[in-house]
Amino acid sequence: MIALLTGLVVQTDAASCVVDVNGVGYLVMASTRTLAALPRAPEVARLLVETLVREESITLYGFAESAERDWFRLLTTVQGVGAKVALAILSALSPRDLIAAIAAGDRASITRAPGVGARLAERILSELRDKAGAMPSGGASVPAGVVGAGAGLETDALLALAGLGFRRIEAQPVVGRVMERLGEGAGLDRIIRDSLKELAR
Repeated sequence: MIALLTGLVVQTDAASCVVDVNGVGYLVMASTRTLAALPRAPEVARLLVETLVREESITLYGFAESAERDWFRLLTTVQGVGAKVALAILSALSPRDLIAAIAAGDRASITRAPGVGARLAERILSELRDKAGAMPSGGASVPAGVVGAGAGLETDALLALAGLGFRRIEAQPVVGRVMERLGEGAGLDRIIRDSLKELAR
């Protein structure tokens, strides 16, 4: 079983990335949160991996931090939540947000994830209510699992924009231009605000 990959990020798209480890390219499915945190190609990244083996396929799921991987494992124990839906939930809600939503019985937050209707959200809330409190909430900013040039303000901004629905491929050049224009003293809020203005055009 593959549990960890460290290699060059050579490609990313809306739902996956390719990591080159010693000349072998691994296709890894991931949440938008993890994909946004990856360094730009061809930098080195470290991804925690969950390997799911089916009769017809072996699929790798990557996570920038252990909290997200642990939540993926827990979510997929709920009937009706497969790997794809679990990643959609983790794209819409961070581990910290998930804990808060489940504790509050906030069905509306859970249904923000594509593929999660009201009935499935109720099942998630019901089955995980007693377990959520013991789950990790994750880091407050940059995931520890990512190394390379993606760390810092740029990664924080990209994570925030991913949470608002913007893909890394469209947000990254905008964030880069904004940071260059604002200079080293710019705060995260200003970077996000100016990036949003450009992306909205």
